[in-house]
Amino acid sequence: MARNTRVIAVANEKGGVGKTATVVNLGAALCKLGKRVLLVDMDPQFNTTKGVGVKVTDEMLTTYSLLQNPGEFSAVDAVIPTKWDGLDLLPGHIDLSGAEVELADVVGRENRLKEAMSSLNGSYEFILVDTPPSLSLLTVNVFAYAAELLVPCQTHPYAFDALEDLFDTISVIREEINPGLNITGIIPTFYDSRTRVSRKVMERLNSHETYKKILFKTIIRTNTTLADCAEVCKPAVFYRTKSFGALDYMALGKELIKRKPSATPRL
Repeated sequence: MARNTRVIAVANEKGGVGKTATVVNLGAALCKLGKRVLLVDMDPQFNTTKGVGVKVTDEMLTTYSLLQNPGEFSAVDAVIPTKWDGLDLLPGHIDLSGAEVELADVVGRENRLKEAMSSLNGSYEFILVDTPPSLSLLTVNVFAYAAELLVPCQTHPYAFDALEDLFDTISVIREEINPGLNITGIIPTFYDSRTRVSRKVMERLNSHETYKKILFKTIIRTNTTLADCAEVCKPAVFYRTKSFGALDYMALGKELIKRKPSATPRL
């Protein structure tokens, strides 16, 4: 049955902000809320792939296969099911690290992912795409493909300061590649109410003239379960359902479903 698919990039040019944890756990939460979800791993570290318990083999088609041979393979060929019904994966691969150099002289290289993913139009309600923690050709491919952007922001001064550079990048992407890319929201992550730093950054997010307009109400609290999930390769909502990690991502999933991209202010 055809669906209206929301294609969402989860990105931040700063590492360590909870980007992959958000892709894995938000995707699982949306699945648990009855949505059909595809996770797309565009990070050479392929931690989203590991996070849902998938081991990459030499025979497996991955996002690297699609970028290298868009005419030979389509995304339909590369998608694999996870252990949880309704949650599928397009796995990543370490060879993605070489794509920047390999595609440097290829015409239309920034649209390779978009072209390959066209075979999946309408197959899912949500497609969440993980990105590298830097502005690279891989990230540009994701931005060219996505219609929405979620920005995890660790409640730390360095992460807050990095938001300005990210939004400058998005402005350039809109002007030159994808005018339809909207920032659906900023997600506060690693929040610890016991620390002055976390509280101060939350105050800055809530008082900033631009950021406060798109800040999610849901806050992802610091929680050891999220680290444990990475070790056991299971999303929190399927591993420890009563943990802060599971509860926060379920709340975020519900908020995202209600937050329509058409209502998102352009920055």
